[in-house]
Amino acid sequence: MKVILLKDVKKQGKKDDIIEVSDGYANNYLIKNKLAVAYTKTSNQILNQELETRKEEEQKRIDEFNKIKAKLENKDITFKVKTGEHDRVFGNISTKQISDELKKLGFDIDKKLLRLSHTIDTLGVHKVLIELHKQVKFNINVVLKK
Repeated sequence: MKVILLKDVKKQGKKDDIIEVSDGYANNYLIKNKLAVAYTKTSNQILNQELETRKEEEQKRIDEFNKIKAKLENKDITFKVKTGEHDRVFGNISTKQISDELKKLGFDIDKKLLRLSHTIDTLGVHKVLIELHKQVKFNINVVLKK
């Protein structure tokens, strides 16, 4: 029996996959527990419409992220830090601090989306990668001054 998975099922497939399983497994487990629906022309059309809708929504999100990218790409964010002898910085700048500074500028970017290649603990300019989406990545400059 062919079914369309509504959720990920271990060792069977991911959500929206069309798989072939035994009738008993389909009826007594997958369909009964709302993990799948029987494959019919109607259910296939509904699946295709849903996938198309998701694709359009994903494209809208990517367009929004590209607008944010256009505003922020290669922008400088400056932090004034305390230094010791030989201009060594006390502590370092974290992704949370960078995220908070971006919020002050009007961009609500989660700290988990910021990628640091190294710890920011020296004076000067540091590149920080922001990954809003798999397709939307860009750099900002974090500047540390005395």
